[in-house]
Amino acid sequence: MFSKETIALLINVISSWQVIAVTSVIVLYFFLVAYVARLYHRPRSVSVFPSKPHKTAKAAPPPAETPETTGDELGLESE
Repeated sequence: MFSKETIALLINVISSWQVIAVTSVIVLYFFLVAYVARLYHRPRSVSVFPSKPHKTAKAAPPPAETPETTGDELGLESE
């Protein structure tokens, strides 16, 4: 399909240091752009459809009152 001269020319062009250097710089640039885009990525916007509410754990009953929690810190008896 290709002549021998065309194949030899393509191999010489692809293996030249200029093509390899420019390709390397372009790849590094894309990695840098992807890194900066990931660094400054905004959080997802609010969805149009509301999500289901999460089930919350039921609160534990309040602890029974003890002399320490009744407000009688000094141990005085009320009359």
